[in-house]
Amino acid sequence: MPMFTTTPSHEKSAVRVPFTSDRGAMAVVTTIFFMWGLITVLNDILIPRLKAIFHLNYTEAMLVQFCFFSAYFVFAVPFGRLVERVGYQKTMIFGLCTSGIGALLFWPAALVASFPLFLGALVVVAAGITGLQVSANPYISVLGSAETASSRLNLAQALNSLGATIAPYLGGLLILSRLPVSGTPAQEAHSVIMPYVGLAAVLFVLALGVGLSRLPKMGEAKADTPSASQDKPRSSIWRVRHTALRALGIFLYVGAEVSIGSFLVNYFGQPDIGALDARMAAKLVAFYWGGAMVGRFIGSAVLQRVKAGTALGVVAIAAGLLVCLSMLTFGHLAMYAIILVGLFNSIMFPNIFTLGIAGLGERTGEGSGLLIAAIVGGALLPLAQGALADRIGIHHAFILPVLCYIYIAFYGFRGSQPALEKS
Repeated sequence: MPMFTTTPSHEKSAVRVPFTSDRGAMAVVTTIFFMWGLITVLNDILIPRLKAIFHLNYTEAMLVQFCFFSAYFVFAVPFGRLVERVGYQKTMIFGLCTSGIGALLFWPAALVASFPLFLGALVVVAAGITGLQVSANPYISVLGSAETASSRLNLAQALNSLGATIAPYLGGLLILSRLPVSGTPAQEAHSVIMPYVGLAAVLFVLALGVGLSRLPKMGEAKADTPSASQDKPRSSIWRVRHTALRALGIFLYVGAEVSIGSFLVNYFGQPDIGALDARMAAKLVAFYWGGAMVGRFIGSAVLQRVKAGTALGVVAIAAGLLVCLSMLTFGHLAMYAIILVGLFNSIMFPNIFTLGIAGLGERTGEGSGLLIAAIVGGALLPLAQGALADRIGIHHAFILPVLCYIYIAFYGFRGSQPALEKS
């Protein structure tokens, strides 16, 4: 996931603390990565549950992802400013508590059986997750020496993927146990109360743990920037060559990954695909996200020998072909083809993000913020695919991710050479 680069003004005099001197801080912060991976992918299980309870079409059901991922666009800048005011640790605590409050709001939403209230609760949960992204990512990057920053981030991302892999299994067990619905919306909505109240409890306990931890204060958490250039007026980041290509790459990748994951439970339940009940389908969704975790380990070795742009282009082509194979076939072949896409998704985000900030120099922080705002693709593209599924069916609606992968392949092979336009 992306890194925000901000520097709390009251922490500028702090120094980096060697990673080996505070493994406890590392353990606390990587637990946060695990939790937001779990919470984000839990939406894939919540979608079919709410769709069945409130008799939603696919477009309406995808409002779950629209509300969740729109938070990145809305709350990223406010949380970035909060980091500057109060520091990383307090922002982490605030983010955890915000998500916990959002999870608790599922209780009244279920009691009155209101889909809009569920969406409102999701916005609050996602706002907190955005705060965690803004604070935890840069914090862990400076929690030790610069030489070991990559290994720390890889470990944190691995735990994030572990949470994403576990989420479908837990969600299927706790949320999808009573599909198809047999009662009124009010009766069936109660099935989400205990899982999310339990999630809220875990978030509050984790916030308490972060608050009680003596986390080292950090100083610079941004790209090194010549101080003399800070005072010079700069043109818009959009004047930088290839900025639109970079942002569009993140937009389409996140949109494609989230769109596929959001539809899998319903897709696997189709009579001509898997005819699986919801709980069994949820277990297979775990393999989609687990493939991303495995792929990151494989990719870390491959990328030592292969250029990032080339690797990105190859995996994008592979992912697109697998989605096409799933669209053109039925049964187990269609299921396994779409699950395997997760393996090739694995290195796309870090590659696009790395290529997107390459060559920006002192504007790296500004470019990072722009790329993170582009995560709003996870809000808009699932909604578009939902509308497409309502018109041509869920099987063929996967053409939208295919188009996304075509662009990502182009970006990897041809569109990712950073250069600055002359103003």
